[in-house]
Amino acid sequence: MRTAHSNAFHILLKLLKGTALWVSVMALIGLRSGVCGEVKDLPFQPGEKLTFQLRWTIIPAGESTLEVLPMETVNGIKAYHFLLTAESNAFVDVFYKVRDRIDAYVNTDVTHSVLYKKKQNEGKSHRDIVVKFDWQNQKAQYTNFKEKLAPIDILPGSFDPLSAFYFIRLVDFKGKSTIERPITDGKDCIIGRLSIIKRETIHVKSGTYDTYLIEPEIKHIGGVFEKSENAKIQLWVTADKRKIPVKIKSKVVVGSFVGELVSATGLK
Repeated sequence: MRTAHSNAFHILLKLLKGTALWVSVMALIGLRSGVCGEVKDLPFQPGEKLTFQLRWTIIPAGESTLEVLPMETVNGIKAYHFLLTAESNAFVDVFYKVRDRIDAYVNTDVTHSVLYKKKQNEGKSHRDIVVKFDWQNQKAQYTNFKEKLAPIDILPGSFDPLSAFYFIRLVDFKGKSTIERPITDGKDCIIGRLSIIKRETIHVKSGTYDTYLIEPEIKHIGGVFEKSENAKIQLWVTADKRKIPVKIKSKVVVGSFVGELVSATGLK
């Protein structure tokens, strides 16, 4: 039972953060859609906070938040600051305690990442990751607890997983079905693919929403997704200009994992 619960919550957290990685392929299509130069009317603003309840099948597992913090200057560059936190509840803490934090910074034009940091504390696994971007030389360097990997080449317009989660909200989905663009986490720069499945109305605790259902390709995620027949990740975002993520769901061999929006404050 201990193994089942710890694996379940670990997968759920991977799902949330993994989807943030993969929906970025949708976000990057904005570079082809005229979303470039300084964006003056963004669909989000500092002070926005989205709170999600996480569960495995019907069992509450924890909470995650997405926030837009006050703007900062990073290495002389003015940047938006995004924050993702994930925390297991008291019940799951007994089996697999999770306290994760991701900070991401993107330039004010919202065209590429500036800095990415992840403090991961999941069970006995601990990481303190920093990814620095050198756009002059088109490189990214990954560091974990100050141990540096060799810099990797990155493609123009690459976003880190979390910044891309916000950039997606600038994009008009109408008339699009499949998108592919580059993504990097500092260790790899890949071409991700994503499909826009349909538009539908869904009901979650925070309300009823008109949404787009999108599904990322999962072949690069590995783990339980690789081992599960017909595995998939699904994400629903509002079908308005704000593109707020309201639900995320996976289908894997060990069960169904869901994150649902329960609170949204500071919206533009």
